[in-house]
Amino acid sequence: MSPNSAPNRRSFLARSAAIAAVPAVATLAGGALAAPASADALPDYAPIPPSALGPAVNAQGYFVGRVEKNLYWVTDSAYQAAFLTTRDGVVLFDAPPSIGHNLQRAIDQIAAENGVPNKVTHLVYSHHHADHIGGSSLFGTDVVRIGQVQAKRLLASENDPARPVPDVTFETKYTLNVGGERVNLAWHGTNHTPDNSYIHFPGHDTLMLVDIFLPRWVPFDSFNLNEDVPGSIAAPDTAMAYPWKHFIGGHMGRLGTRADMAVYQQYVNDIIDGVKKALGTVDPTPFFAKYGNNVWAASQQYLAAVVAYASGPVIKKYLGVLAAADVYTASTTFAILESIRLDLGFGSQVHP
Repeated sequence: MSPNSAPNRRSFLARSAAIAAVPAVATLAGGALAAPASADALPDYAPIPPSALGPAVNAQGYFVGRVEKNLYWVTDSAYQAAFLTTRDGVVLFDAPPSIGHNLQRAIDQIAAENGVPNKVTHLVYSHHHADHIGGSSLFGTDVVRIGQVQAKRLLASENDPARPVPDVTFETKYTLNVGGERVNLAWHGTNHTPDNSYIHFPGHDTLMLVDIFLPRWVPFDSFNLNEDVPGSIAAPDTAMAYPWKHFIGGHMGRLGTRADMAVYQQYVNDIIDGVKKALGTVDPTPFFAKYGNNVWAASQQYLAAVVAYASGPVIKKYLGVLAAADVYTASTTFAILESIRLDLGFGSQVHP
């Protein structure tokens, strides 16, 4: 699916967005839904481990907290942004529309408490997806927007007024100096998207890398909808090469640690090991014998069996460790399976 569909897909992560989508769905369906949903008919899933949950949001629907010194983070329990207060103004990192005007409210709160300016002067884009920067236009035109060079190209082609193109771009590295503070931006190749940036705060012991690793949660559907699966698998190794203590991943309601990332890396490695084992174990012959010339049916059932074989032990291992292990591990396994087959050529055989 194209990056343009990301806001619709990802909005289901936000409770408020999901609720707001109900009347819109009804409108698309001509005002009549097939039948009212019944909670009793919906599947049950394992409880969310307490370690995956962050602080409660306030009455306005957000939480703002200190990461370290004058670096802060904001969350609505589904999305995250960050901001750095300086003597010359505020540098904002991402502007998720689900947080929306609460971003400025959070900034105002911290600025008032600390007697610093509350004016956003710079807005750094982690990447071009609307679910992370769709609130950019709220901050007007008198803001310097910064992003990787491919973000500018992608945003120009998408022509979304909610996401103005960056004024300042970089190819591989950029150092932002504002009000005596320094932030290092870097691009290390395609992963989640072609423009996803590593945002390092050397004076605050923090790394921000969005949509790669969601602390104490499994990836969103189909391995976070990553455009480059091998690049996304490799990204945590690059992240771990940076010095940091705190991690901002862009989603869910808590910050991450290096130990959290190590658990996530093991989770992905377990899936990879399971996929390779499954490809050498699950025999495709019965599926093609059953469905004959219906190649799609045979392929669908065979690959489903491979996914079940590979993901089953992983789900069992990580229940109670990573939130929603029973919800999205299978779809992530399928995405990794197809990358292992098609990107890496694992299991390919040449007809004699």
